[in-house]
Amino acid sequence: MKVDYFNIPEITVSYKDKVKASERAVVKSSADASRIFREAHKDCMQHHEEVYAVFLNRANRILGIKLVSVGGLNGTVVDNRVILQTALKVNSSSICIAHNHPSGTTRPSHEDIVITKRLAEALKLSVFTL
Repeated sequence: MKVDYFNIPEITVSYKDKVKASERAVVKSSADASRIFREAHKDCMQHHEEVYAVFLNRANRILGIKLVSVGGLNGTVVDNRVILQTALKVNSSSICIAHNHPSGTTRPSHEDIVITKRLAEALKLSVFTL
């Protein structure tokens, strides 16, 4: 089979890290993660659902934060591939994920539990921890 290599799309992967490792914030507790996610969600708390992921290195220093899903008042779609792609791109060792409920409810819905279990299963196939 002859392949014309000039007609194949080139794939590039990039991660722009302009923060020194020693200057990155550290997540030491769920309270630290909560503060980060509250800041990320401050403009959408009552308007729509958003899902953010924070990617950490082995020392729990933040490599970056990414908005991985935006939805409506009643929910949003989370694509595990987006989270995994980003985690691999930044060479993350751990991931923290959170989303808001516009209703103000702090209890996870059945769908929240199912999504979390599916993501945990996907991550088990790799070296990531939640």
